[in-house]
Amino acid sequence: MKMIAVMVVAAAALLMWAAPALAHHSFAAQYDASKHIELKGVVTKVEWTNPHARFYIDQTSDTGDVTSWNFEMASPNVLVRNGWKRTSLKIGDEVTVTGYLARTGPPAGPKMAIAESLTASDGRKMFASSATDLSR
Repeated sequence: MKMIAVMVVAAAALLMWAAPALAHHSFAAQYDASKHIELKGVVTKVEWTNPHARFYIDQTSDTGDVTSWNFEMASPNVLVRNGWKRTSLKIGDEVTVTGYLARTGPPAGPKMAIAESLTASDGRKMFASSATDLSR
């Protein structure tokens, strides 16, 4: 009986240890490597949260139509190690973003993509996702 209890506890510990690895998605599961995009827009929101930071832009077409976008980036920790600060991207900043479209978008709300790189209006180029995030 004691051996069974030890095995149950060991199995539970193993499952709890492996759970975070199961929760992370792969690039290919969520994004389409054949759908590379480049967009210009104005930053409307920045979320400096784990496991991935996000920012949102409004893109205005030549006809005046506005499309909202939600871009995933690397984790805040990875961004900081690559020179970012919480204030590197501010609401109202004009940016050009390159990235990849999500395979499926939400039924309502902003279109989704993963940001590969970002260029500020002053020409400053900023990395947005790690090679791990963009591994295809």
